[in-house]
Amino acid sequence: MNSDILLRFGLALGIMVSGVVIYWYLNQRLLARAQGGVHALFGAQPDKPTIVYFTTPDCAPCKTIQRPALEKLTSLFGEGISVIEIDASQNPELAKTWGVMSVPTTFLLDQKGAAKYVNTGVARLEKLMEQVKTL
Repeated sequence: MNSDILLRFGLALGIMVSGVVIYWYLNQRLLARAQGGVHALFGAQPDKPTIVYFTTPDCAPCKTIQRPALEKLTSLFGEGISVIEIDASQNPELAKTWGVMSVPTTFLLDQKGAAKYVNTGVARLEKLMEQVKTL
């Protein structure tokens, strides 16, 4: 009985650790792909922290949650940050270059153009603020 419980606990723990490792690996791959896309997007390095925001016109979470959060963020930081919105349906090659598979997806770049964070799915204002403060 106890060995059965331990076996199940071990399997559950293994599945959780595997999920975390896979998530971390995919994020690192997206950041590496974004690094290659920065030059294609800007032509040079951005001069301030930048959020590259991939969306589509029919994305409901983009309209109701992500865009208002980004607007609030830009009102709080003013000229200290820029947001570049990219319609992934109009720019599929650019989305492919950056490794975007779903929208909304946001990439946070520091002032040197290095991709520091990627958020696949909706990123709330609080999370974006924490990430921007570390850039």
